[in-house]
Amino acid sequence: MSQTRKKTSSEGETKPQTSSVNKFLRGSKAESRKENNDLKTTDSQPSNWIQKTAPSETAKPLSSEMELRSSMEKYEQFLQKLGKKAVNKCLDLNNCGLTTADMKDMVALLPFLPDLEELDISWNDFVGGTLHSITQQMHLVSKLKILRLGSCRLTTDDVQALGEALEMIPELEELNLSWNSKVGGNLPLILQKFQKGSKIQMLKLVDCTLTSEDGTFLGQLLPMLQSLEVLDLSINRDIGGSLNSIAQGLKSTSNLKVLKLHSCGLSQKSVKILDAAFRYLAELRKLDLSCNKDLGGGFEDSSAQLVMLKHLQVLDLHQCSLTADDVMSLTETSVHLSALEVFNLSWNKCVGGNLKLLLETLKLSMSLRVLRLSSCSLVTEDVVLLASVIQMGHLAKLRKLDLSYNDSICDAGWTMFCQNVRFLKELIELDISLRPSNFRDCGQWFRHLLCAVIKLPQITEIGMKRWILPASQEEELECFDQDKKRSIHFDHGGFQ
Repeated sequence: MSQTRKKTSSEGETKPQTSSVNKFLRGSKAESRKENNDLKTTDSQPSNWIQKTAPSETAKPLSSEMELRSSMEKYEQFLQKLGKKAVNKCLDLNNCGLTTADMKDMVALLPFLPDLEELDISWNDFVGGTLHSITQQMHLVSKLKILRLGSCRLTTDDVQALGEALEMIPELEELNLSWNSKVGGNLPLILQKFQKGSKIQMLKLVDCTLTSEDGTFLGQLLPMLQSLEVLDLSINRDIGGSLNSIAQGLKSTSNLKVLKLHSCGLSQKSVKILDAAFRYLAELRKLDLSCNKDLGGGFEDSSAQLVMLKHLQVLDLHQCSLTADDVMSLTETSVHLSALEVFNLSWNKCVGGNLKLLLETLKLSMSLRVLRLSSCSLVTEDVVLLASVIQMGHLAKLRKLDLSYNDSICDAGWTMFCQNVRFLKELIELDISLRPSNFRDCGQWFRHLLCAVIKLPQITEIGMKRWILPASQEEELECFDQDKKRSIHFDHGGFQ
């Protein structure tokens, strides 16, 4: 087979191969059938594109076409076996339970996919230890733009082979190595081939056991990645120690749009370090600093540069042990984030009894679509304040509101809230579920909720787990479900 390809390549027959493969990758079975019919008549009536490229009718073009046809049929059979369909320039084998034999079949097919732009073999355990068989073929898929190898149990040999192969795919725009522990301690081996002018736009290294040395290396590398738009280093708890280097490198990534440092061992000091970098990240759209429990108190004397993030749409600070002073400081800054659409403060107990500190943010964030205040120890006064803000129309664009796991709100507070929730005309999801350990009887506020829902044209999901309905209110809900044409799911997990 390789000898035939070599002969046809030297005689200028590579163009028909590429053209035919492109047709197949478009995933059209009709085109595939037509192509097969054309190939059957090559002895007497060669197809138009063969006539254009072949200098004369010889056995070699026919042999090449037969070989290509056979390979494409094998490719289609390979995908069908895995329950996948051909997609233009994309080979998606994510979570397919690939075996060692499947890996060999895939590698054998790579030479016939020269225009491949996306390869995803994430969540396949048997990739680990065999990646070298793929990387040896990287020069055949040099147009690759997206490479996803998340949770593949990569070995140290795998990551070294990958590092040597990356220079063969200069068009690479996305690299995902998340959930591979052997990446940790070996990051320089993988990314050492990245040079200034690299086209990489998305780099995901979630839960890779990155070391402080890896973080330092990454900080030095970031200035080379001028096209970088997404950087996700979440669940790497040791990189907090090298945050100075990372933050210094971030100053050179002016195109960055997404920065995720969820559960990275950040401290109070980390906020000040990052704050110095924010002024250089004017294009940032999403900032995730969640699940850094030592972050609390860090915003008290900092966050001044957050106001520079004029395009910020998502700010996630859930489970950061924020203090009341943190919340106050964020409210002097967040009111200037006019593009903010998602604000997550869940699992920060200090918000309870202090929602008034967020009053200006709630009033002035006209673009807010998602507000999450789950498990914030909210009290009745907080919900009454929220109801008044809603009534005044300040949260008119809100689509998702999460007030779950706030068990200290009395029936009067829920009544006030449910009477005013009808003003959230764009609301799709509402969650007022109780904690798993708590069950309570629904008060009369439930009738107000049903009345409000009638006036909410887009709502589809209401979470109210562990609220117990008496028989009379359960009948009301059943009648409501029968009478209304819209499908609204009350997620109660079974009333008791």
